Amino acid sequence: MSDRDNALRLRGGLRGIEKESLRVDRRGYLAHTRHPQGLGSALTHPYLTTDYSEALPELVTPPYPSNWETLQFLCDLHIYVAKHLEDELLWAQSMPCRIPSGDQVPIAVYGSSNPGKLRSVYRRGLGFRYGRAMQTISGVHFNYSAPLQFWRLLYELEPSNLSLKDFISHHYMGAIRNYRRLAWLLIYLFGASPAFCKSFPTAGSPCLGELDADTWFAPFGTSLRMSDIGYRNRSQSELKISMNSLDDYLGGLVAAVTTSNPRYEAIGVLADGEYRQLNTNTLQIEAEYYSPIRPKPPADNPHRPTVALRDNGVKYLEVRTLDLNMMDPLGVNAQQLRFVEALLLYCLLNDSPPIDSAEQAEIDERDLLVAREGRRPGLELPRGGRTVELSRWAREALSEIREIAALLDEDDDGYVDSVEAQVASAEDPERTPSAQILHHIRIGGASFFELALETSRRQHRYFSELNLPAGKEAWLDELARESLAQQARLEAESGQSFEDYLREYFSEV
Repeated sequence: MSDRDNALRLRGGLRGIEKESLRVDRRGYLAHTRHPQGLGSALTHPYLTTDYSEALPELVTPPYPSNWETLQFLCDLHIYVAKHLEDELLWAQSMPCRIPSGDQVPIAVYGSSNPGKLRSVYRRGLGFRYGRAMQTISGVHFNYSAPLQFWRLLYELEPSNLSLKDFISHHYMGAIRNYRRLAWLLIYLFGASPAFCKSFPTAGSPCLGELDADTWFAPFGTSLRMSDIGYRNRSQSELKISMNSLDDYLGGLVAAVTTSNPRYEAIGVLADGEYRQLNTNTLQIEAEYYSPIRPKPPADNPHRPTVALRDNGVKYLEVRTLDLNMMDPLGVNAQQLRFVEALLLYCLLNDSPPIDSAEQAEIDERDLLVAREGRRPGLELPRGGRTVELSRWAREALSEIREIAALLDEDDDGYVDSVEAQVASAEDPERTPSAQILHHIRIGGASFFELALETSRRQHRYFSELNLPAGKEAWLDELARESLAQQARLEAESGQSFEDYLREYFSEV
């Protein structure tokens, strides 16, 4: 990519966002109301759905060729949602509000159709397997695909016996491996969950201290969401799903969704005529695999992910490392998106050797170290059998990522500035979001819960005072009505028993 004209073909990739936020009442307690009727059907609406809980809306943008369009659509969704929340708010933090204990966290409801039942039973299974509290943790997923003109150019320049589809998948899997090697950098730079409310259960992690009577915190923590307190799940630690090729990944994933696990056999599938989980396999379905980045098939493919990836190859990457940025009303901003895009292209354009078990162990140790204590002065990270100081490695990586950012900055789009901002954070940990959050708690005399609640109220006021263009609001109204009608049609047409539906669904692997 030394030819600048060719390098500019990197620009114009598609990017989309999936943003989760808990619904809470005005006092900051988890909402127990149903998903607002005015937002349509969570089962069939293309942009307004729910994640694990009925109280966990997920706002989804279509893919756009610019960050501005992506964020504007996300802003429009926030305005629309705010107008339908009545006396509720969207929680601004990744770590949850004051949540009830045990089975009082409401599971998402998707109606009586077989696809709706599958979603609900899957979530019930997650609750039995990992606890419902963990499922209330929120985040931002960034979806990215490189431009087709880039792939065609690279295909011409790089000798290969692969088809274009397999060539693209091969390079995306290489990007995933390199991303796994550098995921710690995003955890450090954008981690925004160094503390949480004491209502959230914890097994007494050694990294935690008491910030105040209501708050646990990690003094040097960056993202407790990405630590063993959050989505770094112990129950999946035995999974050895390789990213060394798409075939390896699919083989590991298929084994996980088809092999019964004694731990989950003890839970059972049916109890008193009610499904507890979809099956007793290590993973009920592919979505249960909590990976910081995933290869994704075409979004509109009707088949299971393993089948769709095998048939169609990798079409885009889903980055799942980002905490909600509580200092921004959208939970994410353009500077972050520019940096993550530059990072992904850096991962895509660099050599990416296979990851063996020793390197994977280092990756896991690194991610956990940075999530728990990434701002600790002089923190050393494992790399290649030795250790390197976090700040030194960060500066090295950022220097190389800056070269990719410069290629993307032809129209002064802010990509280089986004990297320079992260250089400043690498040199001064107090600039990171995690440090800023703890600073606000300390100087304001508020608990984590109080800071998050006041931030949520302020963001709700911000969106409530904005207005959508009349045409956009009417379009979203029509989408909501059509999604409800589509769910009703699915329920009316559902003559197949749920047992037969599951049997047919799981036969496709």
